[in-house]
Amino acid sequence: MSDSQDFDLIVIGAGSGGVRLARMSAQRGARVAVVESRYLGGTCVNVGCVPKKLFVYGAHVHDDLEDAAGYGWRVPMDDVSFDWPTLVANKNAEIERLNGIYGRLLENAGVEIIRGTASIQDANTVVVGDQRYSTKHITVATGSWPVVPDVPGKECILTSNEMFYLPQLPRHAVVWGGGYIAVEFAGILAGLGVKTTLLYRGDLFLRGFDDDIRRFTEQEMRKKGIDLQFNVTIESIETEGAHYQVNLSNGEQLETGLVMAATGRRALVDGLGLTDLGIELNASGHVVVDDYFQTSVPSISALGDVIGTPQLTPVALAQAMVLSRRLFGDGQGEMDYSAIPTAVFCQPNIGTVGLTEEQAREAGHKLRIYRSEFRPMKYTLSGRDERCLMKLVVDDQTDKVLGAHMVGPDAGEITQGLAVAIKAGATKAQFDATIGIHPTSAEEFVTMREPVA
Repeated sequence: MSDSQDFDLIVIGAGSGGVRLARMSAQRGARVAVVESRYLGGTCVNVGCVPKKLFVYGAHVHDDLEDAAGYGWRVPMDDVSFDWPTLVANKNAEIERLNGIYGRLLENAGVEIIRGTASIQDANTVVVGDQRYSTKHITVATGSWPVVPDVPGKECILTSNEMFYLPQLPRHAVVWGGGYIAVEFAGILAGLGVKTTLLYRGDLFLRGFDDDIRRFTEQEMRKKGIDLQFNVTIESIETEGAHYQVNLSNGEQLETGLVMAATGRRALVDGLGLTDLGIELNASGHVVVDDYFQTSVPSISALGDVIGTPQLTPVALAQAMVLSRRLFGDGQGEMDYSAIPTAVFCQPNIGTVGLTEEQAREAGHKLRIYRSEFRPMKYTLSGRDERCLMKLVVDDQTDKVLGAHMVGPDAGEITQGLAVAIKAGATKAQFDATIGIHPTSAEEFVTMREPVA
C-alpha cells in the first residue's frame, strides 16, 4: 500500500454496506475514510427497515388489545387512545442511538468519517467541499432514493422518507404502489386507525412473489379494512384546503389527507461524476459492475442498492465482506445470490425463500406443491378472523425443497430458519423426518404430508 496517498480506500456512503466495508478493510490494516452527507446507517437505519418495523410493532398493538378479551383481560377499547407524536419521538430516539453506535464502530476501527457531499475527480481522487483526498481505491455505496412519478400535483406527494417524520396522522391516506414498501405502509396506517386506500396499476400487488402468497395477502389485508384498488393509477392531484383530491385513471376521485408514493427507487448517483469518468450505468440507472464489484475503472468499485442487486441490507453486508476480502485480504470470495430469504412486514407478515411455484415451473421443474392454511392458535380464543398460509415447492424428481413461503405471524422469524435448510439443499424427506415443535405454527412446515398439486 502506497504511503503517497491519503488513504487506501475511500467509501462514499455510510449505509450498511459502506460501513461494513470500511470497518472490515480498516481491521485488515487499510487506511480508510468514509464520506457521508446525511446520516450514518443509510436508508435501513434511518428511513427504512428499522423505523418501519418499529411502526409495524406499534400498528399491531390495537389488534393485541382487542385479542386480550378472549384471554380474560378487560381492556375498555372505547377508552383506548393512540398518540402518534409519542411513537415518532421514541422512534427518533432509537435511531439517534443507532447513529451513535455506527459512528463509534467506525471510529473504533480507525476509520475517518468525512462529513459532506462527495464527487469523484479521477480514478484516485475524491473531492468533498474544497478538500481533495487521494486514495488507491474508491467504493460507491450511495444506495437508492424514492422516485415520485411526474404527475400534476406531484409536489403534494410524500415518500417513505417523509412518512417517518409526519407531524400528525390524517384521517384518510392514499398509498400509491404495489411493492413491499407500499404494502407495509398501508398496513401501518390502517393499524394506527387511518382509513387507507392502496392503488396499484397492475392486476395484483407484490409482483415477483409466489402467486398463492400474493392472493392470500390480498385476502387478509382486505379483512383489515384496507381498500385495495388494482388496475388503476393516479392521473393528477389537486389541493382542496387542507385536503387533496386524487384523480384516478378510471375517472373516479378520492378525497384524502395524505398521498404517499411507493412507486420505485433509483440509484443515488447524482453529482458523483461517474459517467464523466467512463463508468457505465445500465438502462435503469444502476452502476454496472463485474462479479467482484469492479466498475469499468479498475480502482473504482460499487456495492449495495446502487448496483441493482436485491435491495436488502444483508445483501449489502455480504457484498462488503466479499469486496473487503478481495481488496485487502486474500483476494478470494464471491457472492451467491441464490435462495436469499426475505420478509414483508405487512400484517400478517410474509416470509419467503427460494423459488416461487411460477419460477420453478418456468425453470422446467416437475413439481409437488404442499400447502396448508389454518387459523393460528393465538386467535382461537380471541376469535380474530386472521389465517396463516404455508407452502413448500418441491422438485418431484430430486425431492429437493426449492422454495418455502408463508403468510402469518412471525413469518420472517420462521423463514430465517428454513433458509438454512434450503440453502443446504434439504429434501422433503428430511423436512418430514424433522420433529416439529408443538404447538407452534412453524411445525406445519415439517408435517405437511399430502401434496395439493
